[in-house]
Amino acid sequence: METESEPYVRLATLRQLHQVVADLNTARSLADTLQTVADGIVAGLNYELACVNLVRPDGDLVVAAFAGSPAAEALITGRVGSRESWERRLSMGVAWGDLRFIPHTEGWVLIEDDVPQWHTEGPAPRFEDEWHPHDRLYAPMYASGSKRELLGVISVDRPRNGRHPGPWGQEALQMYASQSAIAISNARLRANMQRALVRLEREQQALRASEESFRQAFEYAPSGMAIAEMGGDQHGRLLRTNDALCRLLSRPASVMRRYSFADLVHPEDIGTLLRTSAEGGRAELRLGRRDGTYVWVSLRNSVVADTADGPRFLLTHVEDIEERKRHELQLAHRASHDALTGLPNSAELRSRLSARICERPHAIPETDYDAPYGHDHNFGFGAGPGAGGPYDHHVHSVAPAAGEVDDGTKGLAVLFCDLDGFKSINDRFGHHTGDAVLIEVARRLTTGVRDGDTVARLGGDEFVVLADGLGAADAADLAVRLRNAIIPPIRVDGRAVRVGASFGIGWAECGMTVEEVLNSADQRMYIEKRSRAKIHRRAG
Repeated sequence: METESEPYVRLATLRQLHQVVADLNTARSLADTLQTVADGIVAGLNYELACVNLVRPDGDLVVAAFAGSPAAEALITGRVGSRESWERRLSMGVAWGDLRFIPHTEGWVLIEDDVPQWHTEGPAPRFEDEWHPHDRLYAPMYASGSKRELLGVISVDRPRNGRHPGPWGQEALQMYASQSAIAISNARLRANMQRALVRLEREQQALRASEESFRQAFEYAPSGMAIAEMGGDQHGRLLRTNDALCRLLSRPASVMRRYSFADLVHPEDIGTLLRTSAEGGRAELRLGRRDGTYVWVSLRNSVVADTADGPRFLLTHVEDIEERKRHELQLAHRASHDALTGLPNSAELRSRLSARICERPHAIPETDYDAPYGHDHNFGFGAGPGAGGPYDHHVHSVAPAAGEVDDGTKGLAVLFCDLDGFKSINDRFGHHTGDAVLIEVARRLTTGVRDGDTVARLGGDEFVVLADGLGAADAADLAVRLRNAIIPPIRVDGRAVRVGASFGIGWAECGMTVEEVLNSADQRMYIEKRSRAKIHRRAG
């Protein structure tokens, strides 16, 4: 069962992974890109050692970059392993998607082959998924396209937690290898483009040959390329696009010449485009396809001159990153949502609740609210009433007055829900039935709230509902409706089971911590459950 700390660890790892993937495209050369790939494994994926083996033109693989051990780096960097030996390794062991894991029980036969390797001695594993020093894990890197040409292999060693990576870790490593292959391909492409640009500047006598070289690199580039005007009334207009960009956006070249990137970008990303500099600027944004959908791309700009004294043009490299963005969203969703019910998990609930409450004191002098626009205070010196105090532009959350009379105040209600009788269902019918009950309760709670309200699973059979803009009577009515929605029988495998629900209503108020808010609602739920139990005993 997932511990409460694991979502936080996943979120932290996801942020590191996002950063190292972004760093892949910042390297200036192929050598820098290869070293960035190796460093990213150590910095973002929690392995102590990483080696990048690059396929040479003759087919053999050379150790091109190493990270995590200066001694190992000095020993094996530049050494070559035969393609035959590498193909043998990639056909052994266990396939984890594109990854290949060779346990130490099989890998001993590889100790004497010609593939450069580094390992230390160590004890036998104490438990099933403990990492052994002779375990081997490889992540092949393939070029984009149907032929899946092998570009190289990343080998990793010594996971920092000492265990074999689980499904989430395997997927993260595979996604990183895929993005590394793109970065290496792009680094090679940029090197070819830079050489072509140098020839355009230095080889005036061979101008036609240079133009043809540039044309081929532009037209046949695997990623999208575009040339746009710089300056003048037509600044930004697309003059030329290659086939890859036309296919990506499903628009013919003749139509593309009617637009600039500003005409194609998603409205929410126009600011990002405008902030992207012409020389060396890069951005991630969405471009519109012909059918009205959008695709995530990475833009990278450079400026080229037509001749030594001629006009300058903007050369833009457009890379499709839709798959990477989708993986990022999937990983982020897994880290912030409950695997069983699909609801926001405890970490996500606390994050949403924390965003709504600030740490201002419970009581603020009335004079601090004398500004003409409510809470629109500032930190300026001599800025009027309350200047210099702990104010901001945050709209403070307040709670309705305690008691049975509704004073008209609207606040953020926190409904703590605990299922009654759920343990007996688990004990009598098993966890499969219990899981089905939790899934159905989650569905009924979600159906019973408004759009914009949050239903989260805190853990076990505990749920929390965040509903903003409610008064005391509104919150009580909502609790009754949700309880009534849960009570009807739930059919699982032809059997009808019932659970009850106890609700405690708390209020999120600025000046409270997240834990104080949740504990307040939990205590009210506990009081209600005891009160209902007394009523049942009397009735019995």
